[in-house]
Amino acid sequence: MKLVVISHKECWKDPNSSSGYATIGGFPYQMKALSELFDATLLLVPIYQVSAPSGAVPLIGHNLSICPLDMPAGSDLKRKINLIPWLFPNLFTIWRAIKNFDVVHCPVPGDIGTIGILLSLVSQKPLFVRHCGTWGLRATFADRFLHWLLPRIAGGRNVIMATGGDVVPPSNNPSISWIFASTITESELDAIAEKKTWKFGQSLKLVSASRLEPDKNTELIIKALPELRKHYPNISLNIIGNGSCMGPLKDLVRELQIAELVDFYGTLTHKGVMNILQASDIFVLPTRREGFPKVILEAFACGLPVIATSVSVIPQLVGDDKGIIIYDSTPEAIVEAVLRMISDENRFAQMSLRAREASRSYTLEKWQNIIGNRLKGAWYKISSESESSKPNF
Repeated sequence: MKLVVISHKECWKDPNSSSGYATIGGFPYQMKALSELFDATLLLVPIYQVSAPSGAVPLIGHNLSICPLDMPAGSDLKRKINLIPWLFPNLFTIWRAIKNFDVVHCPVPGDIGTIGILLSLVSQKPLFVRHCGTWGLRATFADRFLHWLLPRIAGGRNVIMATGGDVVPPSNNPSISWIFASTITESELDAIAEKKTWKFGQSLKLVSASRLEPDKNTELIIKALPELRKHYPNISLNIIGNGSCMGPLKDLVRELQIAELVDFYGTLTHKGVMNILQASDIFVLPTRREGFPKVILEAFACGLPVIATSVSVIPQLVGDDKGIIIYDSTPEAIVEAVLRMISDENRFAQMSLRAREASRSYTLEKWQNIIGNRLKGAWYKISSESESSKPNF
């Protein structure tokens, strides 16, 4: 069985990649895992005509190839307007791929993925949709459209999964189920050295990793540092990520005169992120909006207790045994949580241990198995039509 993936995920040419292309985030790891379920996988993705950024990861997988699409011009409203002329040279490419492949996967939200969904419905091809954003959020017309459409098409040969997690199902349509997000493999977990127990009096390294955008609230951690330093002078903060807030955050650090406490690392490879996490002690994520924060799983894998806001699936992930949930998005809440966490060395050590144990439940292999079982249940009759098209479930 052959899979075509239609996604808005931005990619770049990369001469060092066997496919010729690279991208960032968890996408390359998840596409590799997904490709192992199929005889062949084709990715239709927009390509930037510039050099790949630092931290880009090669797109590779089992019989995986890339079909480049043009990059829609502009952003937000301008991009939506430019999608009209963008369709003329790209629509036939997408349609031909859908017709020539057995099944279609469209990660959303994203304009190109949404176009892929609509074309797949017209062609009556079996469809796998993975909603990778904040499920339930209806901030834009596109959000509202997807939350109207997906429950209506879920079921039968159309598999819909929402990234997140809760005891409550994501939809009244029982055919829509939760799926977590991950980049951690079992072999990677095995290779991570056991975390040394942090002791009071040692240096205390906080770390945060996210896109540096307003919704991530990274400035709250920086604002908490002057007060934390009064209580624990040997403290520092590592910030991983890039985005529109990088400049303002650096300005804030200078304004608070704490430049010696903060290191900005920008965009890193997965390995680079894991190296910084392993050298840190507490992971902090005061975010206002999330789908499924896979970076918390990366922190867990490195044995880091987590301080995070009560957003999306975070309370279920962290609980009260792997960290502390804060309910006020303020620097004061972060100060109180850090001081409470380091006040009991034994509890800190237990949180670290529980975090490491929890990461075993969210490996990329488990992600692959959950998706594979869902697709097998929905597409078994298709895969049985001929041995040559049988998927590697």
